[in-house]
Amino acid sequence: MPTDTRVLLSVRDLHTTFHTDDGDVLAVDGVSFDVRRGEVFAVVGESGSGKSVTAMSILGLLPPETAEITGEGIFWKGENLLEESGERMRNVRGKEIAMIFQDPLSALNPVHTVGKQIGEMLRIHEDATRKEARAKAIELLELVGIPQARKRVDMHPHEFSGGMRQRVMIAMAIACRPDLLIADEPTTALDVTVQAQVLEVLLSIKDEIDSAIMLITHDLGVVAGMADRVMVMYAGKEVELGTVDELFYELRHPYTLGLLNSLPRIDDLGREELQPIKGSPPSLVRRPSGCAFHPRCPMARVPGICNEVIPPLRHVGGLDHRSACHFAEELKGQGLKVPEWEPTPR
Repeated sequence: MPTDTRVLLSVRDLHTTFHTDDGDVLAVDGVSFDVRRGEVFAVVGESGSGKSVTAMSILGLLPPETAEITGEGIFWKGENLLEESGERMRNVRGKEIAMIFQDPLSALNPVHTVGKQIGEMLRIHEDATRKEARAKAIELLELVGIPQARKRVDMHPHEFSGGMRQRVMIAMAIACRPDLLIADEPTTALDVTVQAQVLEVLLSIKDEIDSAIMLITHDLGVVAGMADRVMVMYAGKEVELGTVDELFYELRHPYTLGLLNSLPRIDDLGREELQPIKGSPPSLVRRPSGCAFHPRCPMARVPGICNEVIPPLRHVGGLDHRSACHFAEELKGQGLKVPEWEPTPR
């Protein structure tokens, strides 16, 4: 366990395995990280890299019949959630750790009004009366930018647009002012203007109560503007972890470089087209030998160490900057280049 008193969540050697007819799927493979009070900790990677499964493993939301969660521990303020009962986990969910799910249409109950669903959080965790819960639900809807909140509090989810449903999910998540908010693609269905408003709400709540945000996203632009530290995942493993500046400007993993090269940049006038990562993510039933990224990696030495030895996650620079690449040092200087400003000719 970490000795840093600001660490709220400490995940150590987490493994999540799904038992399927095709074989065991190791969706999360030995992931370890800390989330500190007051920070935004981002988790990035392609679809299927294990980001959402990691979050749902923390909250114990995976079906025990098919999912097996093991590891040294998921320590929440020093308490190992892997050893806690179902009743204790129900108290943690929503009140101490809340989650904004990726698909609000399936996460919201279609037969209950949004006001009742938001109010349920307050009635269960804070013993609010029905009247108090409704009044708070209206306040929360206004906070996340829902127009005519007093009218819409009595509407059902199907009467809202996709973006408004996402904002309802955010209102539910922040209702009890949790110490940790896990946001799984919280702005996927929102336009750019509303996205900025919603992210500002999340940051203001975080600052107001000195909480933390674990942000799961594909949008590296959001990461650049919002995150303090970043963990990059691939095939269920963390492949790089560091501050946002280290990940963007001093990266030490070819997968991170591939993600950044896939982004359009308005200041990159010399590049005519995007540079996607070749190939597809591997099957988690039949994982590649050695480094899982080696079949797609432009730096891979195959045959050789890359397809024979799994690279350990090791320090490659700053105190918290770590990379799982045998040749991390060769990537020095390969981060984003900030163009030098030149005055416009008269």
